[in-house]
Amino acid sequence: MSILVEFAMFPTDKGESVSAYVSRIIKMIDESGIPYKLTPMGTVFEVESMEEALEIINKAYKQLEKDCNRVYSVVKFDIRKGKSGRLKQKIESVEKKLGKQVSK
Repeated sequence: MSILVEFAMFPTDKGESVSAYVSRIIKMIDESGIPYKLTPMGTVFEVESMEEALEIINKAYKQLEKDCNRVYSVVKFDIRKGKSGRLKQKIESVEKKLGKQVSK
């Protein structure tokens, strides 16, 4: 099974720039060893179960809970049985159809 998760999470009570807080979450995801991609508007990661997906989201929140009084988050799931490696494969499929690389 493949669970692709796209999410954004950040404090709303820490001013205009929140990259220091987002960096905490990205560090946790990076250290977890799961495949992920950081984008300007959020992060996409892939795991094999809904339990793992929710665990990562919970750990992300725990990175902010200690010193943030208000946290905003949006989460999307793409759940597909019988597949894996879709974080990379979905991009490659579009690039093949276009006949060129569109991502770095």
